[in-house]
Amino acid sequence: MDRKISVIIPTLNAGAQITELLASLQNQTRRPDEIIVVDSQSDDDTVQRVHRYEHVRLIEIQRKNFDHGATRDMALRESNGDYVLFLTQDALPKDSRYIEKLLKPFADEKVALVSGRQIARQSARLSEKLVREFNYPAKSHVRNANDIPQYGIKAFFATDVCSAYRRDAYLAVGGFEHPITTNEDMFIAAAFLHAGYSVAYAADAQVWHSHNFTLRQQYRRNYIMGREIELRKDKLGGAKVAGEGASLVRHVMGNLARTGQIGEMCWFCLDCAARLLGNRAGVRAAHKERS
Repeated sequence: MDRKISVIIPTLNAGAQITELLASLQNQTRRPDEIIVVDSQSDDDTVQRVHRYEHVRLIEIQRKNFDHGATRDMALRESNGDYVLFLTQDALPKDSRYIEKLLKPFADEKVALVSGRQIARQSARLSEKLVREFNYPAKSHVRNANDIPQYGIKAFFATDVCSAYRRDAYLAVGGFEHPITTNEDMFIAAAFLHAGYSVAYAADAQVWHSHNFTLRQQYRRNYIMGREIELRKDKLGGAKVAGEGASLVRHVMGNLARTGQIGEMCWFCLDCAARLLGNRAGVRAAHKERS
């Protein structure tokens, strides 16, 4: 019997993006059996746009109640799919076979979670394109608990920008951490691996997604990430938290240098400083909360 597919999209002032995304989902070779939009009191016409799609279920929540883990968990439990896909409002499938490709790794019954590949939009600045290229490579992989010693925290790579979950595995590990402000995907990936499941990355399942963050936004984003990871590092089972920051910097700076992008190199240095300072401040904040 064919498995049911649900798609869940949290929204806040999505505007035209939600129309573009819903239209793209209608044109997939494997169309979802259910689409749920969870809106957090949008101020624009997002709700009106969603209402134009009779087959799309809308759940409205108060903005103050949105939580990256709890809201997604609520929506998943409201859904009926055997496989539940998450997309953010600004992630757009690159082609009509996105869902088909994202589901392929589930042929392995051990795979509990699949993440797709993020491709920077044409409007992204060059350094952002290179960062996405490094973080979301062209080669697919599947990892299990045996890979943790080698990869450390990278073994738990996952992204709910474009992901799919095996429903019974999700429920078996208890669902997303909450309350949580970011990285709910990484922590449930860790839970899957520690429970004996595998986590996959499907490089051919691609979405357009990128940001041109200001330095302030980058600092804030990394502050939140640093704080949450430090507060929950016990959930990672002792995996090394040290990331691939140096490798990322070499990749981006090397490519920029080869093409003579001096101005972009200067910007990326400032961007890296904002990331590092934000992360360290978040870790310090977590230490204070624990003390």
